[in-house]
Amino acid sequence: MKFHSPIPILRSFDENKAKEFYVNFLGFNIDWEHRFEENTPLYMQLSKDSCVIHLSEHHGDSSPGASLRIDTKTLDSYHKELIEKQYKNARPGIQEMPWGTRDMAISDPFGNKLIFNEEKTHNK
Repeated sequence: MKFHSPIPILRSFDENKAKEFYVNFLGFNIDWEHRFEENTPLYMQLSKDSCVIHLSEHHGDSSPGASLRIDTKTLDSYHKELIEKQYKNARPGIQEMPWGTRDMAISDPFGNKLIFNEEKTHNK
């Protein structure tokens, strides 16, 4: 038996805000979108490198306010990239954590928190 990394489902409420945040700001790609029919809630898969996230407008799929940790070995360059975009709703910083990581937490427009983290041993 072989398991793979879980794919989190995050709640979203507005397709345009979701795409502005996840695609335009964070740099994720839209892999696919699904609706059962026109004018129904959107369900979509986003990815950046090997990180995969599902966003759902369906109220029963998940609750807003989730947090997820996303490991990276390039936190400083990703932080620089995000700050240079001058996104009006988020200017994340990097924090040194007592358990041995450096974290950059960013809340999406729907109350979910993405914590991009890097082990201190990976710093240059």
